[in-house]
Amino acid sequence: MSEQLTLPAEARERAGKGASRALRRDGRVPAVIYGDKKDPVSIHVEEKLLSKMLSTGHFMNSVVMIDAGGATHRTLPKDVTFHPVTSRPIHVDFLRIGEHSKVHVNVPVRFDNEEASPGIKRGGVLNIVRHELDLVCDAAEIPEEIHIDLTGLEIGDSIHISAIQLPKGSESGITDRDFTIATLVAPSALKSDEGDTETPAADAVPTVGGNQGDETDGDA
Repeated sequence: MSEQLTLPAEARERAGKGASRALRRDGRVPAVIYGDKKDPVSIHVEEKLLSKMLSTGHFMNSVVMIDAGGATHRTLPKDVTFHPVTSRPIHVDFLRIGEHSKVHVNVPVRFDNEEASPGIKRGGVLNIVRHELDLVCDAAEIPEEIHIDLTGLEIGDSIHISAIQLPKGSESGITDRDFTIATLVAPSALKSDEGDTETPAADAVPTVGGNQGDETDGDA
Protein backbone atom coordinates (compact mmCIF):
# COMPACT_ATOMS: atom_id res chain seq x y z
CA MET A 1 0.00 0.00 0.00
CA SER A 2 1.03 3.60 -0.53
CA GLU A 3 2.87 5.23 2.37
CA GLN A 4 0.98 7.60 4.68
CA LEU A 5 2.77 10.94 4.99
CA THR A 6 2.70 13.59 7.72
CA LEU A 7 3.04 17.25 6.75
CA PRO A 8 3.22 19.99 9.40
CA ALA A 9 1.47 23.23 8.41
CA GLU A 10 0.52 26.63 9.74
CA ALA A 11 -2.75 28.49 9.27
CA ARG A 12 -2.72 31.29 6.70
CA GLU A 13 -4.04 34.43 8.34
CA ARG A 14 -3.95 36.57 5.21
CA ALA A 15 -5.00 35.67 1.68
CA GLY A 16 -4.22 37.35 -1.62
CA LYS A 17 -1.32 37.60 -4.05
CA GLY A 18 0.86 39.82 -1.88
CA ALA A 19 0.58 37.58 1.15
CA SER A 20 1.31 34.49 -0.95
CA ARG A 21 4.43 36.05 -2.47
CA ALA A 22 5.66 36.97 1.00
CA LEU A 23 5.21 33.38 2.15
CA ARG A 24 7.15 32.05 -0.84
CA ARG A 25 10.03 34.43 -0.14
CA ASP A 26 10.20 32.86 3.33
CA GLY A 27 10.39 29.34 1.91
CA ARG A 28 6.72 28.52 2.46
CA VAL A 29 4.12 27.25 -0.01
CA PRO A 30 0.47 28.41 0.22
CA ALA A 31 -2.08 25.60 0.23
CA VAL A 32 -5.75 24.92 0.89
CA ILE A 33 -7.64 22.00 2.44
CA TYR A 34 -11.20 21.53 1.19
CA GLY A 35 -13.98 18.96 0.88
CA ASP A 36 -15.90 16.55 3.11
CA LYS A 37 -18.67 19.16 3.47
CA LYS A 38 -16.49 21.35 5.68
CA ASP A 39 -15.19 24.89 5.27
CA PRO A 40 -11.90 25.31 3.38
CA VAL A 41 -8.79 25.85 5.50
CA SER A 42 -6.00 28.06 4.14
CA ILE A 43 -2.53 26.92 5.24
CA HIS A 44 1.13 27.14 4.28
CA VAL A 45 3.78 24.40 4.39
CA GLU A 46 7.56 24.23 4.26
CA GLU A 47 8.77 24.19 0.65
CA LYS A 48 11.81 21.97 1.34
CA LEU A 49 9.73 19.26 2.99
CA LEU A 50 7.04 19.46 0.30
CA SER A 51 9.66 19.19 -2.47
CA LYS A 52 11.17 16.15 -0.76
CA MET A 53 7.76 14.47 -0.69
CA LEU A 54 7.13 15.37 -4.34
CA SER A 55 10.45 13.81 -5.35
CA THR A 56 9.33 10.35 -4.19
CA GLY A 57 7.01 10.04 -7.18
CA HIS A 58 4.17 8.78 -4.95
CA PHE A 59 3.02 12.05 -3.39
CA MET A 60 -0.14 12.38 -5.47
CA ASN A 61 -1.42 8.93 -4.49
CA SER A 62 -0.47 9.06 -0.81
CA VAL A 63 -2.67 9.96 2.14
CA VAL A 64 -1.20 13.09 3.74
CA MET A 65 -1.97 13.83 7.38
CA ILE A 66 -1.74 17.61 7.85
CA ASP A 67 -1.28 19.06 11.32
CA ALA A 68 -2.40 22.69 11.38
CA GLY A 69 -3.71 24.92 14.14
CA GLY A 70 -4.08 22.10 16.63
CA ALA A 71 -6.18 20.00 14.23
CA THR A 72 -5.22 17.01 12.11
CA HIS A 73 -6.67 16.68 8.60
CA ARG A 74 -6.62 13.44 6.59
CA THR A 75 -6.11 14.54 2.98
CA LEU A 76 -5.24 13.45 -0.53
CA PRO A 77 -3.19 15.81 -2.75
CA LYS A 78 -5.32 16.84 -5.72
CA ASP A 79 -3.29 19.50 -7.50
CA VAL A 80 0.18 21.05 -7.34
CA THR A 81 0.92 24.26 -9.22
CA PHE A 82 4.53 24.81 -10.26
CA HIS A 83 6.34 28.01 -11.24
CA PRO A 84 6.68 28.04 -15.07
CA VAL A 85 10.38 29.01 -14.97
CA THR A 86 11.85 27.54 -11.78
CA SER A 87 9.48 24.53 -11.49
CA ARG A 88 9.24 25.18 -7.76
CA PRO A 89 5.88 24.31 -6.14
CA ILE A 90 3.87 27.50 -5.54
CA HIS A 91 0.47 26.17 -4.44
CA VAL A 92 -1.13 22.88 -3.37
CA ASP A 93 -4.76 21.75 -3.14
CA PHE A 94 -5.54 19.02 -0.60
CA LEU A 95 -8.85 17.12 -0.58
CA ARG A 96 -10.12 16.28 2.90
CA ILE A 97 -11.15 12.60 3.07
CA GLY A 98 -12.47 10.06 5.57
CA GLU A 99 -10.41 7.08 6.69
CA HIS A 100 -12.21 4.73 4.28
CA SER A 101 -13.43 7.18 1.64
CA LYS A 102 -13.54 6.00 -1.97
CA VAL A 103 -10.97 8.07 -3.85
CA HIS A 104 -9.75 8.50 -7.44
CA VAL A 105 -5.97 8.20 -7.76
CA ASN A 106 -3.44 7.85 -10.58
CA VAL A 107 -1.18 4.92 -9.75
CA PRO A 108 2.15 4.32 -11.58
CA VAL A 109 2.57 1.17 -13.69
CA ARG A 110 5.68 -1.02 -13.43
CA PHE A 111 6.50 -3.73 -15.99
CA ASP A 112 8.19 -6.89 -14.71
CA ASN A 113 10.01 -9.88 -16.26
CA GLU A 114 11.10 -8.33 -19.56
CA GLU A 115 13.65 -11.13 -19.85
CA ALA A 116 10.77 -13.65 -19.97
CA SER A 117 9.14 -12.03 -23.00
CA PRO A 118 9.95 -13.84 -26.28
CA GLY A 119 9.01 -10.72 -28.22
CA ILE A 120 11.46 -8.52 -26.32
CA LYS A 121 14.18 -11.16 -26.78
CA ARG A 122 13.60 -10.86 -30.56
CA GLY A 123 14.14 -7.12 -30.35
CA GLY A 124 10.55 -6.01 -29.89
CA VAL A 125 9.92 -2.61 -28.33
CA LEU A 126 7.45 -2.13 -25.48
CA ASN A 127 5.24 0.81 -26.42
CA ILE A 128 3.81 2.09 -23.13
CA VAL A 129 0.48 3.80 -23.74
CA ARG A 130 -0.34 4.52 -20.10
CA HIS A 131 2.32 5.10 -17.47
CA GLU A 132 -0.38 5.49 -14.80
CA LEU A 133 -3.78 3.91 -14.17
CA ASP A 134 -6.81 5.87 -12.97
CA LEU A 135 -8.13 3.78 -10.07
CA VAL A 136 -10.97 4.02 -7.57
CA CYS A 137 -10.04 2.54 -4.20
CA ASP A 138 -10.37 2.78 -0.44
CA ALA A 139 -8.32 5.67 0.97
CA ALA A 140 -6.71 3.25 3.43
CA GLU A 141 -5.65 0.84 0.66
CA ILE A 142 -4.18 2.98 -2.12
CA PRO A 143 -1.70 0.89 -4.16
CA GLU A 144 1.79 2.33 -4.44
CA GLU A 145 2.12 0.96 -7.98
CA ILE A 146 0.62 -1.65 -10.30
CA HIS A 147 2.93 -4.44 -11.50
CA ILE A 148 2.35 -5.96 -14.94
CA ASP A 149 4.02 -9.26 -15.87
CA LEU A 150 5.50 -9.40 -19.38
CA THR A 151 6.15 -13.16 -19.30
CA GLY A 152 5.22 -14.76 -22.63
CA LEU A 153 4.48 -11.48 -24.42
CA GLU A 154 5.03 -11.74 -28.19
CA ILE A 155 5.49 -9.07 -30.85
CA GLY A 156 2.06 -7.78 -31.81
CA ASP A 157 0.52 -8.52 -28.39
CA SER A 158 -1.34 -5.81 -26.47
CA ILE A 159 -2.01 -5.52 -22.75
CA HIS A 160 -5.51 -4.28 -21.90
CA ILE A 161 -6.95 -3.28 -18.54
CA SER A 162 -9.20 -6.37 -18.57
CA ALA A 163 -6.09 -8.57 -18.34
CA ILE A 164 -4.79 -6.89 -15.19
CA GLN A 165 -5.61 -8.25 -11.75
CA LEU A 166 -5.96 -5.11 -9.67
CA PRO A 167 -5.35 -5.15 -5.90
CA LYS A 168 -8.29 -6.05 -3.69
CA GLY A 169 -10.60 -3.08 -3.25
CA SER A 170 -9.35 -1.29 -6.37
CA GLU A 171 -11.14 -0.90 -9.69
CA SER A 172 -10.52 1.03 -12.87
CA GLY A 173 -11.81 4.58 -12.94
CA ILE A 174 -12.44 4.15 -16.68
CA THR A 175 -15.29 1.73 -17.21
CA ASP A 176 -16.61 2.51 -20.69
CA ARG A 177 -13.88 0.69 -22.66
CA ASP A 178 -11.18 -1.97 -22.42
CA PHE A 179 -8.31 0.45 -22.93
CA THR A 180 -4.75 -0.44 -23.92
CA ILE A 181 -1.94 -0.09 -21.40
CA ALA A 182 0.96 -1.22 -23.61
CA THR A 183 1.76 -3.00 -26.86
CA LEU A 184 4.84 -4.92 -27.99
CA VAL A 185 5.80 -3.69 -31.45
CA ALA A 186 8.37 -4.91 -33.93
CA PRO A 187 11.65 -3.00 -34.33
CA SER A 188 11.95 -0.98 -37.54
CA ALA A 189 14.23 -3.48 -39.29
CA LEU A 190 11.94 -6.41 -38.52
CA LYS A 191 8.92 -4.41 -39.65
CA SER A 192 10.58 -3.77 -42.99
CA ASP A 193 11.51 -7.44 -43.43
CA GLU A 194 7.99 -8.60 -42.59
CA GLY A 195 6.20 -6.10 -44.77
CA ASP A 196 5.47 -3.67 -41.97
CA THR A 197 2.50 -5.69 -40.76
CA GLU A 198 2.77 -4.86 -37.07
CA THR A 199 0.69 -1.88 -36.04
CA PRO A 200 0.74 -0.57 -32.45
CA ALA A 201 -2.44 0.48 -30.70
CA ALA A 202 -3.17 4.19 -30.98
CA ASP A 203 -5.29 5.16 -27.99
CA ALA A 204 -2.47 6.79 -26.05
CA VAL A 205 -3.58 9.34 -23.51
CA PRO A 206 -1.07 12.00 -22.37
CA THR A 207 -0.44 12.21 -18.61
CA VAL A 208 0.07 15.59 -17.04
CA GLY A 209 1.79 15.72 -13.66
CA GLY A 210 0.80 18.94 -11.92
CA ASN A 211 0.02 22.35 -13.41
CA GLN A 212 2.34 25.03 -14.73
CA GLY A 213 1.34 28.50 -13.75
CA ASP A 214 2.68 31.84 -12.64
CA GLU A 215 2.55 33.06 -9.06
CA THR A 216 -0.92 34.46 -9.53
CA ASP A 217 -2.34 30.96 -9.92
CA GLY A 218 -3.88 28.92 -7.14
CA ASP A 219 -3.98 31.58 -4.41
CA ALA A 220 -6.98 30.59 -2.30
